[in-house]
Amino acid sequence: MNASAKPLAGLKVIELGTLIAGPFASRLCAEFGAEVIKIESPDGGDPLRKWRKLYEGTSLWWFVQARNKKSLTLNLKHPEGRDILKKLLSEADILIENFRPGVLEKLGLGWEVIHALNPKLVMVRLSGFGQSGPYKDQPGFGAVGESMGGLRYITGFEDRPPVRTGISIGDSIAALWGVIGALMALRHREVNGGQGQVVDVALYEAVFAMMESMVPEFDVFGFIRERSGNIMPGITPSSIHTAADGRHVQIGANGDAIFKRFMQAIGRDELANDPTLASNDGRDARRDELYGVIDRWVASLPLEDVLAVLNRAEVPASRIFSAEDMFNDPQFLAREMFLQAKLPDGKPFKMPGIVPKLSETPGSTEWIGPELGEHNAEVLGALGYSAEQVAALKADGAI
Repeated sequence: MNASAKPLAGLKVIELGTLIAGPFASRLCAEFGAEVIKIESPDGGDPLRKWRKLYEGTSLWWFVQARNKKSLTLNLKHPEGRDILKKLLSEADILIENFRPGVLEKLGLGWEVIHALNPKLVMVRLSGFGQSGPYKDQPGFGAVGESMGGLRYITGFEDRPPVRTGISIGDSIAALWGVIGALMALRHREVNGGQGQVVDVALYEAVFAMMESMVPEFDVFGFIRERSGNIMPGITPSSIHTAADGRHVQIGANGDAIFKRFMQAIGRDELANDPTLASNDGRDARRDELYGVIDRWVASLPLEDVLAVLNRAEVPASRIFSAEDMFNDPQFLAREMFLQAKLPDGKPFKMPGIVPKLSETPGSTEWIGPELGEHNAEVLGALGYSAEQVAALKADGAI
Protein backbone atom coordinates (compact mmCIF):
# COMPACT_ATOMS: atom_id res chain seq x y z
CA MET A 1 0.00 0.00 0.00
CA ASN A 2 1.17 3.50 -0.81
CA ALA A 3 2.16 5.31 2.38
CA SER A 4 0.17 8.35 1.26
CA ALA A 5 -3.00 6.23 1.49
CA LYS A 6 -2.70 5.95 5.27
CA PRO A 7 -5.31 8.04 7.09
CA LEU A 8 -2.81 10.18 9.04
CA ALA A 9 -0.36 10.66 6.16
CA GLY A 10 0.86 14.24 6.00
CA LEU A 11 0.59 14.86 9.73
CA LYS A 12 3.74 15.62 11.69
CA VAL A 13 3.76 14.56 15.34
CA ILE A 14 6.45 15.52 17.84
CA GLU A 15 6.75 13.22 20.84
CA LEU A 16 8.20 14.55 24.08
CA GLY A 17 7.46 11.50 26.16
CA THR A 18 9.00 8.54 27.89
CA LEU A 19 7.88 5.08 28.94
CA ILE A 20 4.23 4.35 28.24
CA ALA A 21 1.41 6.90 27.97
CA GLY A 22 2.88 9.49 25.58
CA PRO A 23 4.88 7.01 23.49
CA PHE A 24 1.89 4.68 23.10
CA ALA A 25 -0.24 7.58 21.87
CA SER A 26 2.34 8.60 19.27
CA ARG A 27 2.87 4.96 18.28
CA LEU A 28 -0.79 4.78 17.25
CA CYS A 29 -0.30 7.88 15.11
CA ALA A 30 2.82 6.40 13.53
CA GLU A 31 1.11 3.13 12.68
CA PHE A 32 -1.47 5.01 10.63
CA GLY A 33 0.86 7.18 8.61
CA ALA A 34 1.85 10.21 10.68
CA GLU A 35 5.50 11.23 10.67
CA VAL A 36 6.42 10.86 14.33
CA ILE A 37 9.65 12.41 15.54
CA LYS A 38 10.51 11.17 19.01
CA ILE A 39 12.68 13.55 20.99
CA GLU A 40 15.08 11.70 23.30
CA SER A 41 17.75 12.78 25.71
CA PRO A 42 21.25 12.19 24.27
CA ASP A 43 22.07 10.59 27.63
CA GLY A 44 20.50 7.16 27.17
CA GLY A 45 17.16 8.12 25.65
CA ASP A 46 13.80 6.74 26.73
CA PRO A 47 14.16 4.49 29.82
CA LEU A 48 11.82 2.04 28.09
CA ARG A 49 14.84 1.00 26.05
CA LYS A 50 15.94 -0.94 29.17
CA TRP A 51 12.58 -2.20 30.47
CA ARG A 52 11.59 -5.86 30.84
CA LYS A 53 13.20 -8.46 28.55
CA LEU A 54 16.31 -7.18 26.76
CA TYR A 55 17.73 -8.50 23.50
CA GLU A 56 21.41 -7.61 23.15
CA GLY A 57 20.89 -4.73 25.56
CA THR A 58 17.66 -3.28 24.16
CA SER A 59 14.12 -3.94 25.34
CA LEU A 60 11.90 -5.98 23.05
CA TRP A 61 9.09 -3.70 24.21
CA TRP A 62 11.02 -0.74 22.81
CA PHE A 63 11.10 -2.24 19.33
CA VAL A 64 7.29 -2.37 19.38
CA GLN A 65 6.49 0.86 21.25
CA ALA A 66 8.73 2.97 19.01
CA ARG A 67 7.93 1.35 15.67
CA ASN A 68 7.62 3.72 12.72
CA LYS A 69 9.10 6.58 14.79
CA LYS A 70 12.17 8.68 14.06
CA SER A 71 14.58 9.17 16.95
CA LEU A 72 16.11 12.61 17.35
CA THR A 73 18.34 13.37 20.32
CA LEU A 74 17.98 16.85 21.79
CA ASN A 75 19.36 18.31 25.00
CA LEU A 76 16.47 20.55 26.01
CA LYS A 77 18.61 22.22 28.68
CA HIS A 78 20.82 23.52 25.88
CA PRO A 79 19.57 26.68 24.10
CA GLU A 80 20.34 25.27 20.67
CA GLY A 81 18.49 22.07 21.55
CA ARG A 82 15.43 24.13 22.43
CA ASP A 83 15.81 26.16 19.24
CA ILE A 84 15.71 22.97 17.18
CA LEU A 85 12.58 21.85 19.00
CA LYS A 86 10.91 25.20 18.30
CA LYS A 87 11.71 24.83 14.60
CA LEU A 88 10.12 21.38 14.61
CA LEU A 89 7.04 22.61 16.48
CA SER A 90 6.59 25.54 14.11
CA GLU A 91 5.75 23.10 11.30
CA ALA A 92 4.15 20.27 13.33
CA ASP A 93 0.49 19.33 13.70
CA ILE A 94 0.55 17.58 17.09
CA LEU A 95 2.81 17.70 20.12
CA ILE A 96 2.44 14.79 22.56
CA GLU A 97 4.11 15.24 25.95
CA ASN A 98 3.86 13.43 29.26
CA PHE A 99 6.13 15.44 31.53
CA ARG A 100 5.01 16.52 34.96
CA PRO A 101 3.04 19.80 34.65
CA GLY A 102 5.39 22.78 34.72
CA VAL A 103 8.45 21.08 33.22
CA LEU A 104 7.93 22.52 29.74
CA GLU A 105 7.08 25.91 31.21
CA LYS A 106 10.42 25.96 33.05
CA LEU A 107 12.13 25.30 29.72
CA GLY A 108 10.32 28.27 28.18
CA LEU A 109 8.12 25.93 26.13
CA GLY A 110 4.71 26.35 27.73
CA TRP A 111 1.45 26.45 25.80
CA GLU A 112 1.45 30.22 25.33
CA VAL A 113 4.89 30.12 23.72
CA ILE A 114 4.09 27.12 21.53
CA HIS A 115 0.67 28.46 20.50
CA ALA A 116 2.21 31.79 19.47
CA LEU A 117 4.86 29.89 17.50
CA ASN A 118 2.30 27.73 15.70
CA PRO A 119 -1.39 28.61 16.26
CA LYS A 120 -2.53 25.45 14.45
CA LEU A 121 -0.62 23.04 16.69
CA VAL A 122 -2.58 20.60 18.88
CA MET A 123 -0.85 19.88 22.17
CA VAL A 124 -1.67 16.58 23.93
CA ARG A 125 -0.66 16.71 27.58
CA LEU A 126 -0.69 13.43 29.49
CA SER A 127 0.01 13.60 33.22
CA GLY A 128 -0.97 11.94 36.47
CA PHE A 129 -3.50 14.52 37.62
CA GLY A 130 -3.92 16.97 34.74
CA GLN A 131 -2.70 20.52 34.25
CA SER A 132 -4.82 22.02 37.06
CA GLY A 133 -6.04 21.22 40.55
CA PRO A 134 -4.25 20.78 43.89
CA TYR A 135 -2.53 17.52 42.85
CA LYS A 136 -1.16 18.70 39.50
CA ASP A 137 2.45 19.00 40.69
CA GLN A 138 2.57 15.52 42.20
CA PRO A 139 4.19 12.67 40.26
CA GLY A 140 1.62 10.18 39.03
CA PHE A 141 2.35 6.94 37.19
CA GLY A 142 -0.30 4.66 35.72
CA ALA A 143 -0.51 2.64 38.93
CA VAL A 144 -1.47 5.81 40.81
CA GLY A 145 -4.04 6.69 38.17
CA GLU A 146 -5.54 3.20 38.39
CA SER A 147 -5.73 3.52 42.17
CA MET A 148 -7.29 6.98 42.25
CA GLY A 149 -9.54 6.33 39.26
CA GLY A 150 -11.26 3.42 40.98
CA LEU A 151 -9.90 0.43 39.05
CA ARG A 152 -7.64 -1.01 41.74
CA TYR A 153 -10.36 -0.80 44.41
CA ILE A 154 -12.65 -3.21 42.52
CA THR A 155 -9.94 -5.56 41.21
CA GLY A 156 -9.20 -8.75 43.13
CA PHE A 157 -11.02 -10.91 45.64
CA GLU A 158 -13.16 -9.52 48.45
CA ASP A 159 -11.11 -11.12 51.25
CA ARG A 160 -7.73 -9.95 49.90
CA PRO A 161 -6.02 -6.63 49.13
CA PRO A 162 -6.53 -5.01 45.71
CA VAL A 163 -4.39 -6.28 42.82
CA ARG A 164 -3.12 -4.83 39.57
CA THR A 165 -4.49 -6.00 36.24
CA GLY A 166 -1.18 -7.38 34.93
CA ILE A 167 -0.34 -4.55 32.53
CA SER A 168 0.04 -0.79 32.91
CA ILE A 169 -3.49 -0.32 31.66
CA GLY A 170 -3.95 3.17 33.12
CA ASP A 171 -1.18 4.55 30.90
CA SER A 172 -2.58 2.86 27.80
CA ILE A 173 -6.14 4.05 28.45
CA ALA A 174 -4.83 7.59 28.89
CA ALA A 175 -2.94 7.27 25.60
CA LEU A 176 -6.13 6.25 23.80
CA TRP A 177 -8.00 9.25 25.21
CA GLY A 178 -5.08 11.43 24.12
CA VAL A 179 -5.29 10.23 20.52
CA ILE A 180 -9.09 10.58 20.49
CA GLY A 181 -8.74 14.13 21.80
CA ALA A 182 -6.07 14.98 19.24
CA LEU A 183 -8.22 13.74 16.37
CA MET A 184 -11.18 15.74 17.69
CA ALA A 185 -9.00 18.85 17.89
CA LEU A 186 -7.70 18.26 14.36
CA ARG A 187 -11.24 17.92 13.04
CA HIS A 188 -12.17 21.20 14.73
CA ARG A 189 -9.13 22.82 13.14
CA GLU A 190 -9.72 21.44 9.66
CA VAL A 191 -13.51 21.41 9.40
CA ASN A 192 -14.51 24.33 11.62
CA GLY A 193 -11.51 26.52 10.82
CA GLY A 194 -10.45 26.55 14.45
CA GLN A 195 -7.01 26.95 15.93
CA GLY A 196 -4.94 24.44 17.81
CA GLN A 197 -5.80 23.65 21.41
CA VAL A 198 -4.65 21.72 24.45
CA VAL A 199 -5.87 18.16 25.01
CA ASP A 200 -5.45 17.71 28.77
CA VAL A 201 -5.58 14.04 29.83
CA ALA A 202 -5.10 13.04 33.47
CA LEU A 203 -4.31 9.37 34.06
CA TYR A 204 -6.73 9.10 36.97
CA GLU A 205 -9.53 10.67 34.89
CA ALA A 206 -8.80 8.36 31.96
CA VAL A 207 -9.36 5.38 34.27
CA PHE A 208 -12.29 7.01 36.08
CA ALA A 209 -14.08 7.47 32.75
CA MET A 210 -14.16 3.66 32.37
CA MET A 211 -15.87 2.97 35.69
CA GLU A 212 -19.29 2.23 34.20
CA SER A 213 -22.17 2.92 36.66
CA MET A 214 -20.04 3.52 39.74
CA VAL A 215 -20.93 7.22 40.15
CA PRO A 216 -24.74 7.09 39.89
CA GLU A 217 -24.91 3.91 41.98
CA PHE A 218 -23.14 5.66 44.82
CA ASP A 219 -24.97 8.94 44.39
CA VAL A 220 -28.47 7.44 44.25
CA PHE A 221 -28.13 4.37 46.47
CA GLY A 222 -24.96 5.00 48.48
CA PHE A 223 -23.71 1.75 46.94
CA ILE A 224 -19.95 1.15 46.76
CA ARG A 225 -18.88 -1.55 44.35
CA GLU A 226 -16.42 -3.90 46.02
CA ARG A 227 -13.97 -6.53 44.79
CA SER A 228 -15.76 -9.63 43.57
CA GLY A 229 -13.06 -11.92 42.24
CA ASN A 230 -13.87 -13.50 38.89
CA ILE A 231 -17.62 -13.01 38.88
CA MET A 232 -19.45 -10.09 37.32
CA PRO A 233 -21.43 -8.67 40.25
CA GLY A 234 -25.14 -8.33 39.58
CA ILE A 235 -24.91 -10.21 36.27
CA THR A 236 -25.14 -14.01 36.50
CA PRO A 237 -23.59 -16.30 35.44
CA SER A 238 -20.29 -14.89 34.21
CA SER A 239 -17.10 -16.18 35.79
CA ILE A 240 -13.90 -18.22 35.45
CA HIS A 241 -13.95 -21.93 36.24
CA THR A 242 -11.27 -24.62 36.49
CA ALA A 243 -11.43 -27.80 34.39
CA ALA A 244 -10.33 -31.28 35.39
CA ASP A 245 -6.88 -30.77 33.83
CA GLY A 246 -6.27 -27.60 35.87
CA ARG A 247 -6.83 -25.23 32.96
CA HIS A 248 -9.23 -22.32 33.18
CA VAL A 249 -12.24 -21.18 31.17
CA GLN A 250 -14.26 -17.97 31.14
CA ILE A 251 -17.97 -18.62 30.65
CA GLY A 252 -20.40 -15.78 29.98
CA ALA A 253 -23.89 -17.27 30.07
CA ASN A 254 -25.72 -14.26 31.45
CA GLY A 255 -28.12 -13.82 28.53
CA ASP A 256 -31.54 -15.34 29.18
CA ALA A 257 -31.63 -17.62 26.10
CA ILE A 258 -27.92 -18.43 26.49
CA PHE A 259 -28.41 -19.52 30.10
CA LYS A 260 -31.20 -21.87 29.07
CA ARG A 261 -29.07 -23.44 26.31
CA PHE A 262 -26.17 -23.79 28.74
CA MET A 263 -28.21 -25.64 31.35
CA GLN A 264 -29.70 -27.92 28.71
CA ALA A 265 -26.23 -28.68 27.34
CA ILE A 266 -24.94 -29.83 30.74
CA GLY A 267 -28.02 -31.93 31.50
CA ARG A 268 -29.70 -29.57 33.95
CA ASP A 269 -33.11 -29.20 32.31
CA GLU A 270 -34.76 -28.43 35.63
CA LEU A 271 -32.65 -25.26 35.87
CA ALA A 272 -33.13 -24.44 32.20
CA ASN A 273 -36.90 -24.55 32.65
CA ASP A 274 -37.10 -22.95 36.10
CA PRO A 275 -39.17 -19.76 35.68
CA THR A 276 -37.36 -18.10 38.58
CA LEU A 277 -34.11 -18.33 36.59
CA ALA A 278 -35.54 -17.03 33.33
CA SER A 279 -34.14 -13.51 33.87
CA ASN A 280 -30.99 -12.06 35.35
CA ASP A 281 -32.48 -10.80 38.62
CA GLY A 282 -33.69 -14.30 39.50
CA ARG A 283 -30.38 -15.88 38.56
CA ASP A 284 -28.38 -13.35 40.54
CA ALA A 285 -30.49 -14.08 43.61
CA ARG A 286 -29.34 -17.71 43.36
CA ARG A 287 -25.80 -16.86 42.29
CA ASP A 288 -23.92 -19.15 44.69
CA GLU A 289 -26.11 -22.13 43.79
CA LEU A 290 -25.59 -21.63 40.07
CA TYR A 291 -21.85 -21.13 40.34
CA GLY A 292 -21.63 -24.33 42.37
CA VAL A 293 -23.44 -26.21 39.59
CA ILE A 294 -21.15 -24.77 36.92
CA ASP A 295 -17.97 -25.30 38.96
CA ARG A 296 -18.78 -28.99 39.45
CA TRP A 297 -19.60 -29.55 35.79
CA VAL A 298 -16.45 -27.84 34.49
CA ALA A 299 -14.29 -29.67 37.05
CA SER A 300 -15.59 -33.01 35.74
CA LEU A 301 -14.11 -32.57 32.24
CA PRO A 302 -10.82 -31.54 30.61
CA LEU A 303 -10.81 -28.05 29.14
CA GLU A 304 -11.11 -29.09 25.49
CA ASP A 305 -14.24 -31.12 26.25
CA VAL A 306 -15.74 -28.22 28.18
CA LEU A 307 -15.14 -25.87 25.25
CA ALA A 308 -16.57 -28.38 22.77
CA VAL A 309 -19.86 -28.62 24.71
CA LEU A 310 -20.10 -24.84 25.10
CA ASN A 311 -19.34 -24.15 21.46
CA ARG A 312 -22.02 -26.61 20.30
CA ALA A 313 -24.51 -24.91 22.60
CA GLU A 314 -23.41 -21.46 21.40
CA VAL A 315 -22.46 -20.33 24.89
CA PRO A 316 -19.82 -17.56 24.91
CA ALA A 317 -16.66 -19.04 26.41
CA SER A 318 -12.90 -18.92 26.12
CA ARG A 319 -9.84 -20.56 27.56
CA ILE A 320 -7.67 -18.10 29.47
CA PHE A 321 -5.09 -17.43 26.79
CA SER A 322 -1.36 -17.32 27.46
CA ALA A 323 1.03 -15.92 24.86
CA GLU A 324 1.69 -19.51 23.78
CA ASP A 325 -2.03 -20.08 23.22
CA MET A 326 -2.25 -16.93 21.13
CA PHE A 327 0.66 -17.91 18.90
CA ASN A 328 -1.14 -21.11 17.88
CA ASP A 329 -4.71 -19.85 17.68
CA PRO A 330 -6.37 -19.79 14.24
CA GLN A 331 -8.34 -16.62 14.99
CA PHE A 332 -5.21 -14.64 15.88
CA LEU A 333 -3.50 -15.98 12.77
CA ALA A 334 -6.41 -15.33 10.42
CA ARG A 335 -6.64 -11.73 11.64
CA GLU A 336 -2.88 -11.17 11.20
CA MET A 337 -2.36 -10.31 14.84
CA PHE A 338 1.31 -11.27 14.63
CA LEU A 339 3.59 -9.35 12.30
CA GLN A 340 6.95 -10.76 11.28
CA ALA A 341 9.88 -8.38 11.70
CA LYS A 342 13.63 -8.51 12.18
CA LEU A 343 15.77 -7.37 15.09
CA PRO A 344 18.84 -5.22 14.31
CA ASP A 345 21.04 -8.29 13.91
CA GLY A 346 18.60 -9.89 11.47
CA LYS A 347 16.98 -12.30 13.91
CA PRO A 348 13.29 -12.72 13.04
CA PHE A 349 10.70 -11.97 15.71
CA LYS A 350 6.98 -11.41 15.98
CA MET A 351 5.30 -8.15 16.92
CA PRO A 352 1.65 -7.45 17.77
CA GLY A 353 -0.55 -6.68 14.78
CA ILE A 354 -2.20 -3.33 14.11
CA VAL A 355 -5.44 -2.29 15.82
CA PRO A 356 -7.96 -1.13 14.65
CA LYS A 357 -8.32 -2.68 11.20
CA LEU A 358 -9.36 -0.15 8.56
CA SER A 359 -10.72 -1.65 5.35
CA GLU A 360 -9.43 1.05 2.98
CA THR A 361 -6.49 2.69 4.76
CA PRO A 362 -5.00 0.13 7.14
CA GLY A 363 -2.05 0.83 9.39
CA SER A 364 1.26 -0.99 9.11
CA THR A 365 4.72 -1.38 10.59
CA GLU A 366 7.44 0.10 8.39
CA TRP A 367 10.36 -0.29 10.81
CA ILE A 368 10.97 -1.29 14.40
CA GLY A 369 12.01 1.04 17.22
CA PRO A 370 15.13 2.92 16.09
CA GLU A 371 18.56 3.27 17.61
CA LEU A 372 19.10 6.32 19.78
CA GLY A 373 19.53 9.33 17.50
CA GLU A 374 19.24 7.20 14.38
CA HIS A 375 17.41 9.96 12.50
CA ASN A 376 19.41 12.97 13.70
CA ALA A 377 20.97 13.69 10.31
CA GLU A 378 17.70 13.15 8.42
CA VAL A 379 15.52 15.32 10.66
CA LEU A 380 18.05 18.10 11.10
CA GLY A 381 18.90 18.04 7.41
CA ALA A 382 15.22 18.59 6.61
CA LEU A 383 15.35 21.66 8.87
CA GLY A 384 18.25 23.04 6.83
CA TYR A 385 21.21 22.03 9.00
CA SER A 386 24.35 21.02 7.14
CA ALA A 387 26.45 18.00 8.06
CA GLU A 388 29.04 20.36 9.56
CA GLN A 389 26.39 22.10 11.68
CA VAL A 390 25.06 18.77 12.92
CA ALA A 391 28.58 17.73 13.92
CA ALA A 392 29.04 21.03 15.74
CA LEU A 393 25.75 20.61 17.59
CA LYS A 394 26.85 17.17 18.73
CA ALA A 395 30.25 18.41 19.83
CA ASP A 396 28.59 21.22 21.79
CA GLY A 397 26.21 18.82 23.59
CA ALA A 398 23.02 20.17 21.98
CA ILE A 399 22.14 16.82 20.40
